[in-house]
Amino acid sequence: MSEKVSARSFWIGYQTILIKEVTRIVRIWAQTLIPPVITMTLYFVIFGAIIGRRVGEMGGMPYMEFIVPGLIMLTVITNSYGNVTSSFFGAKFGKHIEELLISPLPPWIILLGYISGAVVRALVVGILVWLVASFFAGFQMHNVWVTLSILVLTSVTFALGGFINGVYAQKFDDISIIPTFVLQPMTYLGGVFFSVTLLPGFWQQVSLANPIVYMVNAFRYGILGVSDVPLWVAYAIITGFGVVLFGVCLSLLQRGVGLRT
Repeated sequence: MSEKVSARSFWIGYQTILIKEVTRIVRIWAQTLIPPVITMTLYFVIFGAIIGRRVGEMGGMPYMEFIVPGLIMLTVITNSYGNVTSSFFGAKFGKHIEELLISPLPPWIILLGYISGAVVRALVVGILVWLVASFFAGFQMHNVWVTLSILVLTSVTFALGGFINGVYAQKFDDISIIPTFVLQPMTYLGGVFFSVTLLPGFWQQVSLANPIVYMVNAFRYGILGVSDVPLWVAYAIITGFGVVLFGVCLSLLQRGVGLRT
């Protein structure tokens, strides 16, 4: 009986955190949902419609179609990362994270609640950008299961990364350092706008050290059926990063790093 009560209390706690996160996303929809859609629309117009005419084909297909998966993945990465970072740091700044820390909820439930909220935002924004992309390049999907699984795995991985950023952030400026100086360069060099096969041999090998290359290419396979890297390698690397980051986040939360004074 006690196990049932415990499981029920855990479920209620998880739901509460998730509902809070989703409510936050919806309440400030003008900041969480609209800006990425506008930004990606500009990318489609500038890089796809204007520059794409000069580029012609990339990977054996029109350039506009080629960049669609990369731009959707770019949106998913930035929004899943940013959602957890800003939300968790806001909880620290507002001192209401302490209510969670003294609650009977285990750290993994708290972590899952925040991660799930980030995944919801990433999926919603990703779908909105996909709808916008359909006006420029048409709607297509080569493999629905690969597309959805890579979308979820990527958003979970970067949500975990955002959680770590939120844990160590001491002021609002700290939550933008990693996205600006690390995440953004890795994303732009991750095959969003070009095929890594175009790079010279040495730089091709260097680019394979970038995990975003595998995320973008696996997602591109799900939509278009083409990829610069083996699909199983992409799954292994994304899952591996996710597992490692989950362990790190759980350890930080259990030890109260950056949370207790």
